[in-house]
Amino acid sequence: MKNRKIGIIGTGNVGATLAFTLAIKNICSTILLKDIRDDLSQAMALDISQATHALKLATKIIAIKDNKDFHDCDIVVITAGIARKPGMSRDDLLFTNAKIMKNVVEDIIQHNPTAILIIVSNHLDVMVYQALKVSNLSNNRVIGMAGILDSARMSHFIEEKLSYGIGEIDAQVMGGHGNDMVPLTSLSKVKDKNLQEVLNDKDIDEIVNKTKHAGAQIVELLGTGSAYFAPASSTAIIIDAILNDKKEIHPCAVMLSGEYGFNDIVAGVPVILGKNGVEGIIELNLDESQKFDFMNSVATVRNLIETLNSNN
Repeated sequence: MKNRKIGIIGTGNVGATLAFTLAIKNICSTILLKDIRDDLSQAMALDISQATHALKLATKIIAIKDNKDFHDCDIVVITAGIARKPGMSRDDLLFTNAKIMKNVVEDIIQHNPTAILIIVSNHLDVMVYQALKVSNLSNNRVIGMAGILDSARMSHFIEEKLSYGIGEIDAQVMGGHGNDMVPLTSLSKVKDKNLQEVLNDKDIDEIVNKTKHAGAQIVELLGTGSAYFAPASSTAIIIDAILNDKKEIHPCAVMLSGEYGFNDIVAGVPVILGKNGVEGIIELNLDESQKFDFMNSVATVRNLIETLNSNN
């Protein structure tokens, strides 16, 4: 195992689960944990470290208090942010999390100038945009986790409908991480068959609807909190692809610079992940309906960014 260091800002359910996932994958030498609650990051570091000793693994888990000690990371994952509270408007949530993102990124860049940033905080696409603007990093070094998660959720609902295909479903989702995401049903497959060959239109429409509201379903069932196993696993896939220079294609939220006809906007698209972060953006051949849906998804993100900018 190479001497590679991962930093995680925010050690709630997603951050802690990610740290544990990375530790048992044994793909990095050190994981730094930092949270606004020092006691939480210390507790998670102790628990996960003791788990690695039980499993005879070598990854070192360290809780960090001071920004100066959170340094020289190859990758930094930001999960920090708050969930929407009763009486809080979507704009209030947007402004609050954008402020948190700004403060976190400013602290990170000072001591991790060469790190690649992976954003998990919501509103995800806007937070990626905010991190890029605050950090002044190149577009390839700020990546939003969303498309992998949304595609995994779509795969789950396909398998649920078919009752077969686990591990053999290739679902494709583009666009923003929200209700305007774009499940690409015509490009999704089960084994070597297109989705339309194994499911009727009614079933496919149901899968699309469930995919768009999958996160909300978990929130409703939990009562408090939101999903964390799937987001953490999706983030770990990105980290593994970067650290091991896999050149894998995964859907991620990135800044577009002319791709799909859009500029200066973040959206979920298929990208090539390697040691430099995003090493290429794949432009799929979308039909007219998919282009229209993607345009609407991008418009939603742009409206949120304009709302954020109007508050600055």
